[in-house]
Amino acid sequence: MTPTATPSIIPVLRYRDAPAAIDFLTTAFGFTLEFRHPERGERVDHAELRFGDGIIMVGSPREGADPALADPRPQAVFVVVPDPDEHHRRAVAAGAEIVGPPEDMPYGAREYMARDPAGNCWAFGTYWRDGQRSG
Repeated sequence: MTPTATPSIIPVLRYRDAPAAIDFLTTAFGFTLEFRHPERGERVDHAELRFGDGIIMVGSPREGADPALADPRPQAVFVVVPDPDEHHRRAVAAGAEIVGPPEDMPYGAREYMARDPAGNCWAFGTYWRDGQRSG
């Protein structure tokens, strides 16, 4: 899917081992690497990964920067997927740590939760409002 506009909000995640994180996010969760600088090596100054019409930015810690950029802490991100069960199967097959299996939520979504190797918590599911739109 090619987006028609730049997303208004783009989460930025710092990883102590950004190249390994990029490999994990593409293999286990289905992100596509769009850009990485530098293209090779142990350090990632800036990378962009796409999922559907959304983007996340990934990079290595930045020394001398604000603590949030210099010392990464686990974050939580929600990603809308059309089929949480199928996405869950992919994540399991890639060895992702599953925090919560797919389940129907009382507010109308179906979702599951996984943790990446850096401790970030990822929720993948349907978006509850998609089933409740009215004309």
